[in-house]
Amino acid sequence: MDHELFTLAQFVGQALQSQQKKLVTAESCTGGCIAQGLTDVPGSSLWFDRGFVTYSNAAKIQMLAVKPETLERYGAVSAETVIEMALGALCHSDADVAIAVTGIAGPSGGSEEKPVGTVFIAWATKAVGYKVIQENLGGDRQAIRRQTVVLALKGLVDLVNV
Repeated sequence: MDHELFTLAQFVGQALQSQQKKLVTAESCTGGCIAQGLTDVPGSSLWFDRGFVTYSNAAKIQMLAVKPETLERYGAVSAETVIEMALGALCHSDADVAIAVTGIAGPSGGSEEKPVGTVFIAWATKAVGYKVIQENLGGDRQAIRRQTVVLALKGLVDLVNV
């Protein structure tokens, strides 16, 4: 893990630990990279509950209770789906805070409406609700995935630093 990601993950962990809260991740396009980055921090078992890697639609439905109708109507890469992923992760864990990501990392799979680099990120808490953003990132597959992890962690920093 590079220094920037480790520093962000460390800060998230310290804030969660001081608030006695736990975190869950629900990842699609990042394939577990967020969970890996968070668990690179020593002592993460005190504040990291679990991670769901739900790459397929079936996994999103089975593990996170994403509605099949949501996937059919809006697609796997959508604000509606990532919100359901985050809320489903909270419901299927012992966590207080969730981060969810879905997107098109490429090099294929994009469309005119949703080109490669389209990413949706949602943060949710049991106490406050959720926030979702859409980003259009550039670069190759690895660059898009790394940028997604950085954005996800920065959003967590903002969320837990309130």
